[in-house]
Amino acid sequence: MKELEKLRKEIDEIDTKILNLLNKRSDIVLNIANIKRNKQAKFYSPERERQILERLTNLNKGPFPNETLKVIYREILSASLSLEEPLKVACLGPLATFTHLAGLRHFGASASFVPVGSIKDVFDAVETDKADFGVVPIENSNEGVVSYTLDMFMDYDLKISAEIMLEISQNLLSKSGDKSKIKKVYSHPHAAAQCRRWLESNLPGIPVLEITSTAKAAEFAAREDAAAAIASELAAKVYALNFVEKNIEDSRHNFTRFLVISKEFPKRSGQDKTSVMLSLKDRPGSLYSSLEPFKKAKINLTKIESRPSKRKAWEYIFFVDMEGHIEDSKLKKAIEAVKDNCLYLKVLGSYPHGGL
Repeated sequence: MKELEKLRKEIDEIDTKILNLLNKRSDIVLNIANIKRNKQAKFYSPERERQILERLTNLNKGPFPNETLKVIYREILSASLSLEEPLKVACLGPLATFTHLAGLRHFGASASFVPVGSIKDVFDAVETDKADFGVVPIENSNEGVVSYTLDMFMDYDLKISAEIMLEISQNLLSKSGDKSKIKKVYSHPHAAAQCRRWLESNLPGIPVLEITSTAKAAEFAAREDAAAAIASELAAKVYALNFVEKNIEDSRHNFTRFLVISKEFPKRSGQDKTSVMLSLKDRPGSLYSSLEPFKKAKINLTKIESRPSKRKAWEYIFFVDMEGHIEDSKLKKAIEAVKDNCLYLKVLGSYPHGGL
């Protein structure tokens, strides 16, 4: 017991040092904020945050795990930025959606999240400077692309500044936590699709009512004794719901990719991808001709998605993801060569792979 008390005392002393160092760090942050304010410089620098995280994870020799280190420092960076000027981040509301969770993962809990009603509203908030950034879903590993998000890039001149990969865990929540009392289930259609087999096996004949978000589903279930919702663990806490069953998704390898949108995209990090939107001239072999410059430059295309342009019958818009940054000379030359086969081409953003 004496040895245990001695070790606990050492931990207390270390914690005190960490606290003092965090406050010392905050004093320096406030000094930096004054300098930025005087020079009218931007407070938020994603490049600087990325450098800090990369430096620390490279220095770390363990046994403290790097993934946990990144989570802790993401919150330190978020809290430090809030001392300068809190970031405003638009996301699908109400709070506790998976989009909100993705925003928390990327920006930290000290960011000011602005919940809005639709993906279009997220784009509107960033376009009109009601938010500095927006977070929108773009694709799910099981359910595919979120077409509405792609459509929005045709209507708004906003950029992709980051991507976030979030593992999705769905839960059935209700006021009582008693499965026998459930007469209906509220769910976003994508969430219900991800849990189809579980619902058919465990709640046969129970209607699933579509709702605009998983958090809104939880909000509705919190009002009714006989209702349940498919939502996140965070939604259970926010809306004081009990778990009927955890992890009801049919696949345990369920990820959603989210995009961070803003009015500009970051500089090269060395591990980047670029997204473009293009419309091709209506002639034989136009798609092949447009992709050939990427092949010649040995640029890896990681995704191609097509959507009707909605401006002319049978005209399609192609969304293409590729490895590299628009500032890379070979990628820039390839895109210039592709333009000859396009009615138009728009670079949507260059940003780090998957975020840190």
